[in-house]
Amino acid sequence: MPSIHYLLWENMRRSCLALHLTAALLLSSSVHLATAAPAATANAAASAATPLVIGESFTIDSQALKERRHINVYVARAWDTPPDAPLPVLYMPDGGVAEDFLHVAGLLQVSVANGTMRPFMLVGMQNTQRRRDLTGPTDNAQDRKIAPVVGGSPAYRAFIRDELMPEVKRRYRTTGETAIVGESLAGLFVVETYLLEPQLFDHYLAFDPSLWWNQGALPRQAAELLAKGKPGKHSLYLASSSEAGIAIEVQRLSDVLQKQAPPGLQWHVEKMPEETHGTVYHPAALKAFRAVFKPQEPARQ
Repeated sequence: MPSIHYLLWENMRRSCLALHLTAALLLSSSVHLATAAPAATANAAASAATPLVIGESFTIDSQALKERRHINVYVARAWDTPPDAPLPVLYMPDGGVAEDFLHVAGLLQVSVANGTMRPFMLVGMQNTQRRRDLTGPTDNAQDRKIAPVVGGSPAYRAFIRDELMPEVKRRYRTTGETAIVGESLAGLFVVETYLLEPQLFDHYLAFDPSLWWNQGALPRQAAELLAKGKPGKHSLYLASSSEAGIAIEVQRLSDVLQKQAPPGLQWHVEKMPEETHGTVYHPAALKAFRAVFKPQEPARQ
């Protein structure tokens, strides 16, 4: 069951998205006005403002989701990475500019630059109906209050598998290595995807995943789902904050993994009680990227 702090953070996330979009529209309008009527006191030597571009964006008219989806891409290369070198891909729900895209892109940039992680491509998926896409079904009345429309995770997974991944491969040079990262409900989606379709990604990173969803169904079903899954070489990185309802379920999943982690799975649980649900993403991602995506040791001569 989510705490009041969790609910406040989720509502703040939605409010921030609306405010960012409104601010962007206002900023766009103010730029046009300034261009049309520059102030008399403006510095004559100053140039006109231009957009600050850090990546690329494109859209997909999704058949799986029956709507157009906006995708943001950032490429984090090291100084010695050839510009045409293929890169592994990190997929990220909550990947809009007003969501988690910018701060995660910044984390990739500085981590690759200082040599604590390998070069990567970040592919952010901007939300339309977040709580629909990132959740499985639920029989819990409280869940229904939080998210009246639920159960869209299978369609969202199909969108990633059948539409987004092929499009990314078509547009960019990639290595074939893939990862997915998410926090809160996006973390729930990450864990669900690993348990239901482990072959979809090589690496799974979930921070404060909302495993309380549907009365903790995923942790309770984990043993059975792991037994059905195909063994493979994967990594699963979990992090939990001081959010009690989440920490308990993460520990429950950890207990299952301790007993029956499949062969080839490298897994880790990072307990971060000093963080809240609202602060855990960035510090957890820093630790996870350094652990999971650490640079390869140079071959000995």
